[in-house]
Amino acid sequence: MKGLVLCAGKGTRLRPLTYTTAKHLIPVANRPVIEYTLDFMKDAGVREVAIIVSPENKELFKENLKDGAALGISIEYIVQEQPKGIAHAAYQAKEFVKDEPFLMVLGDNLIFEDIKPTVEQFLNTQTDAVVLLARVEDPRSYGVAVLENDRIKYVVEKPKEPPSDLAIVGVYMFRKDVFKAIENIKPSWRGELEITDAIGYLVQNNYSVKAHVITGWWKDTGKPEDLLEANRKILDNMKQTAVLASLERNSSIQGRVSIGKGTIIAGSVIRGPAVIGENCRVINSYVGPYTAIGNSVSLENCEIENSILMDLSNVANVTSRIDSSILGKGAKVIQNGGVPKVARLVVGDLSFIQF
Repeated sequence: MKGLVLCAGKGTRLRPLTYTTAKHLIPVANRPVIEYTLDFMKDAGVREVAIIVSPENKELFKENLKDGAALGISIEYIVQEQPKGIAHAAYQAKEFVKDEPFLMVLGDNLIFEDIKPTVEQFLNTQTDAVVLLARVEDPRSYGVAVLENDRIKYVVEKPKEPPSDLAIVGVYMFRKDVFKAIENIKPSWRGELEITDAIGYLVQNNYSVKAHVITGWWKDTGKPEDLLEANRKILDNMKQTAVLASLERNSSIQGRVSIGKGTIIAGSVIRGPAVIGENCRVINSYVGPYTAIGNSVSLENCEIENSILMDLSNVANVTSRIDSSILGKGAKVIQNGGVPKVARLVVGDLSFIQF
């Protein structure tokens, strides 16, 4: 079984972070989101993966993931030249998939559930497609499915009046007939080829399309608050403390904490669950629970919790505790200690600052 990960989206809801990187490469608990997706596919038995990328982000993915060997898989990169929808993106991999069944996952989704039994059942039956669903309180922002026993009766994209609470979570198992379905659908009002329409074609033409309702945690990491929730979830699952840092001047480590080599902790309290990368400086500061700090980050005279700080960021002399925040790579948050006390800001497009 082959794997397909869709990563050609522009990530507009995560700007300005996505002006310089793909949303799938933003770190959660110090790992890019897509690495959790690739782990999910590997755990399901997939070893050959194609990642659908845009022309703008192809080199970013290749630089970060290379050929996949470090993750125990093989990765190919396929460019979707124009953003024409999920079904269109899937169709770009027709030659890669050939006649094999495949597992397709949206690259910004995080799912913590073992689906290997579902994959094996799909491979060992005549089922043509399996769509993973989850019950949600407000399905209006999702593709929604209506079931008849375990079969999908019909699906509808982002309905104003949802016919059920079963949302499509962005994980699919298909056989090659899905490409025939994509060839026979037309663009939606958005000008895109919708995967829900392709699934609808399969249903209407008497293919066997089944559903698997997941009960584990999942999250579409398309917004900053989603990234922070995912960060909390992953850090909550930390099982061990691993401190390779140099601890100086009455520093204290409390709870489950991971700190990389070359990092210096002086006069500070680190309270887990938290992760701090390599070659950081944490001086006279407090790092609270659910904080993920990347590599070569500098913290001095500040307090921070429930946040994500990417590589090379710098926070110094900030008197208010920083909470529920995301700092991009190389970002600086510094409070001057003199008078007059003023705020001096260099803020990019679509940034958000709250004092």
